[in-house]
Amino acid sequence: EHKDSIKESQKTMLEKIKNVLRIRNSTIREMLAEALGTFILMVFGLSSVAQVILGKGNSGQYLSINLAFGIGVTLGIYAAGGVSALVAYIIGQFLGSFMAAATVFAVYYDAIYEYTNGSLTVSGPTATAMIFSTYPAPNVSLQGAFFTEFMATIMLILGVLVIHDEKNNAAIKGAQPMLTGMLVLGIGLGMGLNTGYAINPSRDLPPRIFTAIAGWGTDVFTADHSWWWVPVAAPILGCLAGVLIYKLCIDFHNHPAHETENEKEQAGMETSKL
Repeated sequence: EHKDSIKESQKTMLEKIKNVLRIRNSTIREMLAEALGTFILMVFGLSSVAQVILGKGNSGQYLSINLAFGIGVTLGIYAAGGVSALVAYIIGQFLGSFMAAATVFAVYYDAIYEYTNGSLTVSGPTATAMIFSTYPAPNVSLQGAFFTEFMATIMLILGVLVIHDEKNNAAIKGAQPMLTGMLVLGIGLGMGLNTGYAINPSRDLPPRIFTAIAGWGTDVFTADHSWWWVPVAAPILGCLAGVLIYKLCIDFHNHPAHETENEKEQAGMETSKL
């Protein structure tokens, strides 16, 4: 009886805490979910880059970064849940990504300072800014880098639409986050050499702003011919192009299920008349 009364009082206490902390504004709830989802994705991703660079290749290679981003995307989608409003989506992703960069910086603070001897640089033999944001490979032109990000984002959007399109051949709901993670893994395996496949402004810009504040300075924006805008602009344009391509090739020609049934019935009636 005594145990039961303790359990009851704990339940009541939890309910009270829940009622106090529960956010009733749906936009803020969506923003928090998006922030958590992006935070999970980015902690997995950025920490894997940190481990590869700071471990000088002894604690992972390029493949481990691809895998970590894929795992992060899967878990991030499971956490974020359904579709959110655009403003909540953008703010949530920005906050989550920024906090993830700060977290990874804190986790690897000692290793970063040992690796760099306290000199945080964007380029040079002990550069560490690329742990947090993408920078182009030295042999790639700005146009080539822009086209790479543009095409990688088109592939991302095409993949996402294929996985989620109910009118076509969508994956079952529970498998969609895992398949999206595999999609990001696939892009990293094949399209990461030139630019590091940002394919989302929120993956690149918030950590870049964090590095500017945390000690790398304005070099993070001026380096490589002011590269920073490419992983922001190219994914936005690639996203629009990807949707257009999918609609032109598949979506415009697919009929909703009820229309297809009506067409079958009409065809059946015409056949019976013959």
